[in-house]
Amino acid sequence: MADAGFSGFPKEAVKFLSDLKANNSRDWFTANKATYESAIKGPAAEFCEAMSGKLEKSTGAPCKSKVFRIHRDLRFSKDKTPYNAHLHISFTPETGLASPPCWFFGLEPERIVVGAGTFGFDKQALEAYRERIDGPDGKKLVKLFEKLAGQGARTGEPDLKRVPSGYAQNHPHADLLRRKGLSAWLDMEDTKTASSPDFVATCQAKFKTLRPLYDWLII
Repeated sequence: MADAGFSGFPKEAVKFLSDLKANNSRDWFTANKATYESAIKGPAAEFCEAMSGKLEKSTGAPCKSKVFRIHRDLRFSKDKTPYNAHLHISFTPETGLASPPCWFFGLEPERIVVGAGTFGFDKQALEAYRERIDGPDGKKLVKLFEKLAGQGARTGEPDLKRVPSGYAQNHPHADLLRRKGLSAWLDMEDTKTASSPDFVATCQAKFKTLRPLYDWLII
C-alpha cells in the first residue's frame, strides 16, 4: 500500500542517475534538468516527508531530513565531474545530542542503500564512546554487530591504524576503538524496488533491522 503523498520513485529516476553517471557534464545536466526535477528532486521531497513521519513515529523523536546536493564540491577534489550520480538523504532525530545517530538513504545507479549510525563523533562524544567500548557496552556492541552481519549488514573500515592512546594495543575491542564514527549499512540490489508503491514500508523494515545500533548510540 502506498504512503500518502508518496507512491515510489518514477522509473525514470534510476535511468536518470545511470545516464548522469555516463554523461557527467553541465551541458548534459542542463539538457535533462526537467527530468531531474520530476524524477529525482520532487519525489525526494515527498519521500522525505513520508519517511520522516515513519521514523518519528517509531523513535518518538522529531526527525529532520536533508537531501544532499547533486552538485559536487570540487574545491579539494581531483575528480572534476560536476555532479553526484546518486541521491543521498539523511534523517536526523532532534534529540539534543551533539553527535546524534542518523538514518541514511541512498538511491544509486546500481543499488539502494539504507544505513544508521554516526559518521563522526565530536570530541566529547568520541571520548564517551571509547569509554563505553572499554566497558560492558563494548561486548554488547560486538554481539550487536555480529547479529547485524548475519542479517546482511556491512560496516566500513576503522578510521585509525592504531588503537588510541590510553587503551591497550591488543584490546579485545581494538577494531571498535579505532573508529571515529560508527555506522552499518544494508544494500538492496534491485533498484526497481524504488518504484514500488510500498517503498517507504520496505525502507522502514530495513531501518528496523538497524534499529539496535541506533538505540545503542542514542544512550
